[in-house]
Amino acid sequence: MDAYDEDPRGPQGPDGSAGTRLPDTPPGSAPPPDAAAASAPTPAPVPRTGVAALSPRYQIGAALALAVVAVAACVHLLMVFLSLAPANTVTKQHGKAIEEWVYPEFEQNWKLFAPNPLQQNIAVQVRAEVRMRDGGLRTTGWTDLSAQDGAAIDGNLAPSHTQQNLLRRAWDFFTATHGTDNRPVGMRGSLSEQYLRRIVVMRLYRDDPTSREGVIQRVQVRSSTTNVQPPPWSRERVSDKPVYRLLPWWSLTSDEAAGGVR
Repeated sequence: MDAYDEDPRGPQGPDGSAGTRLPDTPPGSAPPPDAAAASAPTPAPVPRTGVAALSPRYQIGAALALAVVAVAACVHLLMVFLSLAPANTVTKQHGKAIEEWVYPEFEQNWKLFAPNPLQQNIAVQVRAEVRMRDGGLRTTGWTDLSAQDGAAIDGNLAPSHTQQNLLRRAWDFFTATHGTDNRPVGMRGSLSEQYLRRIVVMRLYRDDPTSREGVIQRVQVRSSTTNVQPPPWSRERVSDKPVYRLLPWWSLTSDEAAGGVR
């Protein structure tokens, strides 16, 4: 039998010839691709978010604001770096501008890494002379501002920079620009006095009941320095009595007395 001869025993196709079979089309088969694409719904456009959702005019404004912030951040980092870097040509020529930018708010303190770290607790305290509504003068008791900051920080997982450093750095700034006789040394002495005075006046108006009932006329600041006690196993013995540094009375300016620094 020839290889191309039909097998008479094979199944008959629809046209009656043996060995011929049409391709089967299963019922419920998918429609042609073109028909499926035509019947599918058009996806909704994705809404724009963030800066892309703004109009072109506001996008330009946002870009300019971002550029200004970036430039300001770069200038600030550069100023802080130059204040900490060794003396060089830039610091010698523009030292005044660098100091005005950094001090006193952004001054850096490296005492933690000093060979002999600070082993004293220094508390800043203040009292005020207040003119009451009846015209009389009343002197308040000593208010421990450092203790208030310590109570606000204790147990706080994210204490503010103000609570941790504002008063402490103001006192460091004052002691660095004044001698032991409390007289200013250098050009920044008066600035440190004004800075410290405004901080304590602001705190008194905020927290002291007597100060809130009248007008503060004068303030007096003092520091209480106490040695950190050595551990129990140490043979070292240090005094636990506080040592006070008392500053003279400071008269307030008219805007400070009226609460202009609040």
